[in-house]
Amino acid sequence: MSPRIPLTFSALAAVLMLASCAAPDPTPPPSSSPSTSAEPTTAATTAPVDVKTPTPGAEPTCKTIITPGTVEALTSQGWTSKQEELRIGETLVEDGLLCMWADFSTASDHGQMYGWGTLDARTADVAQSNLKRDGWLRSTDGDLVYFTEDPAYAIATDEDGFGMTYEFGDGWVKFADTKQGLLLIDWKG
Repeated sequence: MSPRIPLTFSALAAVLMLASCAAPDPTPPPSSSPSTSAEPTTAATTAPVDVKTPTPGAEPTCKTIITPGTVEALTSQGWTSKQEELRIGETLVEDGLLCMWADFSTASDHGQMYGWGTLDARTADVAQSNLKRDGWLRSTDGDLVYFTEDPAYAIATDEDGFGMTYEFGDGWVKFADTKQGLLLIDWKG
């Protein structure tokens, strides 16, 4: 295992700790009913989703790279996003963004990450080679290539056991804190 993996996880833990540094409110928020969850859900639904095609020339944002239903679910729970540059290890994705979604007004370890960016073939090859070198697990599905962190080092995993995952397509990359989270990123660029 590369020494960069602990450094990467340390950096991620530091970002999450900084996001949770606000003093917690000693009074719990009012609950409208016993079945209301304080944490947003991103579970699939059968309700139709308003899929909007991006305006030609539009720039991706934290509210446009994920589905409108996901944005609504996150914002209805009081969550907001903070945008950062998208990196794949030490490789900067020049035309990419990483969105951290959470309730930044309260101390918590709950949050979700979504990223998207364009990549040329050379940058994609370098990024994938570095991920493989650093112990990320590679898989494919048709023309798509996935790199998922080793579950032994994952902070959180989805129901299939996948943690942070990159999905590489033709000229683009997606990133989410779980492989299932990639389904919520619908930006086409």
